[in-house]
Amino acid sequence: MDELAEYHRELIADVQGDADVMGLITAEAFLEKVGEILDEAGEISSFDLCYFDGRHGGKPLHVDAFAWDPDDEEGVLSLVVCDFVISEEPQAIVGKDIRDHLTRLVNFTVAAKIRDFRESLEETSRGFVLADLVATIWKKISKIKLILVTNRVNKAKTDAQPVGEIGGIPVTSNVWDLSRLHRFVSSGQTREDLVIDFAADYDGAVPVLKASGDGAPFESYIAVIPGIQLAAIYDKWGARLLEANVRSFLQARNKVNRGIRDTIRNQPEMFFSYNNGLTATANSVEIAEMGEGFFLMSADNLQIVNGGQTTASIHAARKLAPEQLADVFVQMKLTIVPSERTDEIVPRISEFANSQNKVNAADFFANHPFHVRMEEFSRRILAPSGDAHYLETKWFYERARGQFADERVRRSVAERKRFDVEFPKAQFFTKTDLAKFENSYRGKPHIVSYGAQKNFGELAKTIGEEWSRSDTGFDETWYKRLVAKAIIFRNIERLVQHQPWYSGGYRANIVTYAFAKVAHDADLRKRVIDLDQVWRLQRVPVALERACMVAAEAANDVITNPPAGIRNMGEWAKKQACWSQLAGRLLPYEREFHDSLVEIQEAQAFKRDERRERAAKNGVDAQREVVIQGGEYWAHVLAFGKSIGKLNPKEQGILSACAQLPAKVPSEKQCHAALEIVNRLEAFY
Repeated sequence: MDELAEYHRELIADVQGDADVMGLITAEAFLEKVGEILDEAGEISSFDLCYFDGRHGGKPLHVDAFAWDPDDEEGVLSLVVCDFVISEEPQAIVGKDIRDHLTRLVNFTVAAKIRDFRESLEETSRGFVLADLVATIWKKISKIKLILVTNRVNKAKTDAQPVGEIGGIPVTSNVWDLSRLHRFVSSGQTREDLVIDFAADYDGAVPVLKASGDGAPFESYIAVIPGIQLAAIYDKWGARLLEANVRSFLQARNKVNRGIRDTIRNQPEMFFSYNNGLTATANSVEIAEMGEGFFLMSADNLQIVNGGQTTASIHAARKLAPEQLADVFVQMKLTIVPSERTDEIVPRISEFANSQNKVNAADFFANHPFHVRMEEFSRRILAPSGDAHYLETKWFYERARGQFADERVRRSVAERKRFDVEFPKAQFFTKTDLAKFENSYRGKPHIVSYGAQKNFGELAKTIGEEWSRSDTGFDETWYKRLVAKAIIFRNIERLVQHQPWYSGGYRANIVTYAFAKVAHDADLRKRVIDLDQVWRLQRVPVALERACMVAAEAANDVITNPPAGIRNMGEWAKKQACWSQLAGRLLPYEREFHDSLVEIQEAQAFKRDERRERAAKNGVDAQREVVIQGGEYWAHVLAFGKSIGKLNPKEQGILSACAQLPAKVPSEKQCHAALEIVNRLEAFY
């Protein structure tokens, strides 16, 4: 079967399944799924469903969702319209349909500024909330993005196209069709063709110096790019110009760098001298040799891996201090990395380029040892069958976008069936899912409400710092408890939709708040949720489930009844004050819930016992492997290590003990050390 057609069928099945479980219409379930992709891809930051369909002045109006971050100084308002069709095979969407959808978004935006239109709407309706927001923030908006999401195939292949202005504010349009969604899910590629044509679109080619020799593995260039040109490029592509980990880091910090801004405003001619410049990559470039030297004409998939704050700040100066920007120039180191090696090389360039930052999202990108360890656990650790299943399965942690799809597609039909049994789709989760589960449990539902990337950036800082102090706590027990948090979180997601008090909307906020509240209230009693029991059962115990629904009802009440002066409930859910209000409520939990909690010391003792049990088991495994290799093998390892001078006296003694096999069997501790030594020496073979 054609790969896109197969994805189309899987997507519709997933959407229909989500709709059934969550009690949603299929279009809404599709939009929720795509909303997470848009957030993770950097198309938007935070996402709120906001369905409205109507007319004004004889014109059709429609909007399905929006994104607006009041803390983001870029001032981008994103409006989303959804086009979802159920069909056996992928359908095409033509230009006229695209224009019709986007026109309805434009009509809504224009109408939102008109008082008569706003006053004609019911104040509690989603349409009024969004129209009121647009009218209130109009002076803060610097750009409007119109986004069409569809499970049809767009043949036009256009992206980030300027479509004019609304009230003097520039407007661009983007289409996320089936092909683009498939590319992102399978490989993390979000763009149609992100080609930066410096010569044709951005006021001229950029002079460059070649910085790599003929034998270098990758081409490299040094360039000096005008600030005006960089700001224009960023104005079109926004955060999608930034390599994913840099985007996460920026969204965690969110503010334009004051020092950079002040230099542009007060000493623009010194910007080049004061600023460290950019580190960038591209899949390919067009370089032209002219009489004066080499010039960068265009770059395919240009990505800034260090210098995101510089880029965003220069873009902000385009509005705040446009006259000074003419004197700003930025140095750029550009490395050409072919697309097939992007996943391997770009994160490493990013890591080293960002090394001056003590903790940053680059350190916490997909190749960080934390993610590698979680991935290793997920491929190896069997989840108990519990009391509702008969097979042991595994949870698939996707540390790099596309791993799950790759693992399935490279198998034969029979192998794929076995894979689906071993790794059920319902037990698949990503880095941003992990961040939702973990930050909810850690009492940060207002941060989770900001969306996938900002929330992930926040967790990156927290766990990055914890890991740098000690990584020993992130062991198998930590992973099992993470899965337990996933089970609880997803169970709340499933149940909220069916509660009599739930009137629709803000489900994502209610879920994270409810989970955070239950964990918080357990902590107040110096106890914790029994995550180890949830892991063993692979489901949520009844007492805990009921407690979660008590907390969810209270969360719904707090979120949907904001203080006077706040009309946008989605924005209210992102505030610390919202969480503080729920955290301070006394809730009527059943006694069985209190009884189900465990003492903190008991949970710590369980973890210690598991660690001892694993250590004993690992010791036996290590001893078995050393014995199987035999004394002659270890004698060769000893001789080789001595010959290259890579063994200290203690290590020589350990290998000598192993070389005495089978006459004398080394201890478990010695066997552990011997295996570590041989792993290190393998690099010198």
